[in-house]
Amino acid sequence: MKVVLHYRASPGFRSSLRAAQLPDMTIEIVDEADDAAFDVAMRDAEALLHVLRPVCAGDIAAAPQLKLIQKIGVGVNTIDLEAAKARGVAVCNMPGTNSQAVAEMTLTLMLTALRGLSVFDPQTRRGEGWRLDPSDIDRVGEVGGRVVGFVGYGAVPRRLAPALKALGAEIVYTAQSEKAGAPGAFLSLEELLAQADILSLHVPSTPQTRGMIGARAIDMMKQGAILINTARGDLVDETVLVAALKTGRIAAAGLDVFAQEPAAAGHPLFALPNVVVTPHIAWLTPETLRRSLSVAMENCRRVMSNEALLYRVI
Repeated sequence: MKVVLHYRASPGFRSSLRAAQLPDMTIEIVDEADDAAFDVAMRDAEALLHVLRPVCAGDIAAAPQLKLIQKIGVGVNTIDLEAAKARGVAVCNMPGTNSQAVAEMTLTLMLTALRGLSVFDPQTRRGEGWRLDPSDIDRVGEVGGRVVGFVGYGAVPRRLAPALKALGAEIVYTAQSEKAGAPGAFLSLEELLAQADILSLHVPSTPQTRGMIGARAIDMMKQGAILINTARGDLVDETVLVAALKTGRIAAAGLDVFAQEPAAAGHPLFALPNVVVTPHIAWLTPETLRRSLSVAMENCRRVMSNEALLYRVI
């Protein structure tokens, strides 16, 4: 079985991949920026390990032996599901493998945005750490005593909520339904927007959620609230967010995802000192990759054995 990993794999990931490789399997690693090499590799590929670069209908049509598209992660919005379904190509994801990493990065972005590290870090590096603008201190704060609102309450918020409560935060959340055992109040989105000091997004990109944090939602948010997004970039109207950050309507933002990825140099959000950004790597740790490879190799084995697949989406 030929498997293509479409990703700029680190030396550690390559080593883990070799260790996980099954008998009767060949694995080809193709950089996501090398479209020509990807086209060649997919001509006889039976399984694609997909990370970020979208899988379009043309990619699927050009891979006549393809049987499985295995998402390394959860969100499958970067895969043309209709094209896969029409070709009879199975699509699977792997819920839970990256939840710990995303939870930890979400907390990191919360604390970084709340404490103004995107301002203080470069000032300190310039030797200006003791010449801060005193008003910058007025814009920082503690998690303790603040209301953290989760939009969506899946595996990541379930990990984060106890830690935040231990730090003294109050938890509220909104979801499609109330969750048994959740430590905070279940609210409508409108109620949550009005109450949350820190708003953290944890829903997939769907026609219902795209652009959900736009002008209306931001107008409903508390003055000086903080926005955290480790879910999908298109949940947020970035033009509206930039304006709100410039005026202080939104005090700060911590963003791991963007509407267009990779985000280009010169993105308006990058010029703002009250924004901390990372390049869609909340999920990306060696531990996540090892857990992910376990699921991916098991599904490849099941394809070869004609068994039911784990976490099949289509």
